[in-house]
Amino acid sequence: MGQSYLKNAALLTGADVLLRLAGMGLRIYLANALGGEGMGLYQLVLAVYALFVTLATAGVSVAATRLMAEELARGRAQARGMLVRLAGTGLLLGAAAMAAQYGLAGAAARWWLGDVRAAGALRVSAFGMPWMALSAVLRGFFIARRRVEPNVLSQLVEQSVRIGIIWYALEWGNAPDVSARCTAVLAATAVSEAVSACILLLFYRGEAVRAFGAEKARRPADPARRLWEILWPVEGGRCLASALHTAENMLVPACLTVCLLDAGGRSAAVAQYGSLKGMALPLLTFPFGLLGSLSVLLMPEITQAHIRGERARLGCLLDRMLRLTGCFSALAGALFWVWGEPLALLLYHSQEAGFYLRVLGPAMPLMYLESMVDGAMKGMGEQKAVFRYSLWDAVLRIAGVLLLLPRWGMKGFLWVILLSSAYTCQMNTARLLHVSGLKPRLWRWLGSGSTPTRLAALCAGGFGMAAVCLAVQWPLGLGEEVQAILRTEKSRRERQKSPENRNCSGHRGEN
Repeated sequence: MGQSYLKNAALLTGADVLLRLAGMGLRIYLANALGGEGMGLYQLVLAVYALFVTLATAGVSVAATRLMAEELARGRAQARGMLVRLAGTGLLLGAAAMAAQYGLAGAAARWWLGDVRAAGALRVSAFGMPWMALSAVLRGFFIARRRVEPNVLSQLVEQSVRIGIIWYALEWGNAPDVSARCTAVLAATAVSEAVSACILLLFYRGEAVRAFGAEKARRPADPARRLWEILWPVEGGRCLASALHTAENMLVPACLTVCLLDAGGRSAAVAQYGSLKGMALPLLTFPFGLLGSLSVLLMPEITQAHIRGERARLGCLLDRMLRLTGCFSALAGALFWVWGEPLALLLYHSQEAGFYLRVLGPAMPLMYLESMVDGAMKGMGEQKAVFRYSLWDAVLRIAGVLLLLPRWGMKGFLWVILLSSAYTCQMNTARLLHVSGLKPRLWRWLGSGSTPTRLAALCAGGFGMAAVCLAVQWPLGLGEEVQAILRTEKSRRERQKSPENRNCSGHRGEN
């Protein structure tokens, strides 16, 4: 079990890093190909697209992982029956999301986003919804079976197909304007989702024999109630939160336009929005790939420990998760705080995106911890609490956007992000500790060892950060300033030692 877990963790982590590298490379390419305004339009389309993706996949993804882990531990026939019900539910939700997005594309582009150019991209991306829902169910099945190879391979092929189609469409296709280019990018996403689902189906044919044998599907115990208890809080909560998040994303450019009436208006607002959402935030979330695979693998382990009442094992799993998340995110945040601006200039040629990275870097521990705790709480059946906190967070974010952005612009939106991260992290972590009975150990989660060891690590970290800061600032002008100071000091000493100065000093002494 231990070797299998480590193998799966290594595969998921390695694949997630590759996927995030490929995704980051694609983001950089799109930022340069579409420009600031194009990235802003692309992010606006994604805001509405994400709402329907949530409708298609949110509930069935969590339900498939949790219910299949339960049924596979009870019997093969019941597990097959549960998978059939999960697949049917997923396809139904995917078809509903496809029909809703396609039918509302024109109205959403005109009235929600305020930009009719987004209609084509919304329509073409709708065709990927049923495939996406089916993939979510199959991925949950493979995770419950502790098999990550099918998920890894399907995602790698999906990303490769997506990048290939996008590159061909933007470089060789006939896409004269921003609208056509965004439509081509979303069409590539729909095609890649279909390819990924087909690959998972091929893997399932072989895995079904090992998982279920020759057993025919049998009705599991009370499937509708169990599925509904997971589906409605997760699906309803995420859809409502996603709808509020979509409303926030529509309000941000509108409120920024009010602040920037004399500095570019709507075009400048969409460009600033694209710099933050399309450039800075993907860089901030990129290192999470090293932790995201851990969250996926921990969910069935946490679920089993919670169901069996193994409080010691559950506490050990949560403690290790929090320690790893705290240490890793603190290091990542410090690096972005120091290197954010040079990195943004190198990748995007955008000093504005670098400013966003430097401001949001210290908040990375809050963002990462909230995401990890969210997954752990779902594994323990705390979907309703997650729903409550996400709902209040979305309402508070919208209020912050309406109050701060018209006057303070993007600086006000950065304050909204920081306060939102602090709120969600505090509420989710407090609930997790209460339910699990785990005692707060802030120092342990931010480091390890005894107090002298922590102090030594803190001193070493301080010296290390000082060295990093010097290394960053030296080629940016600090070296020239230090050399100028040294030259000035050397010239002053030489003047003091010159014969004329000594003679003058002697004459002053005689007088």
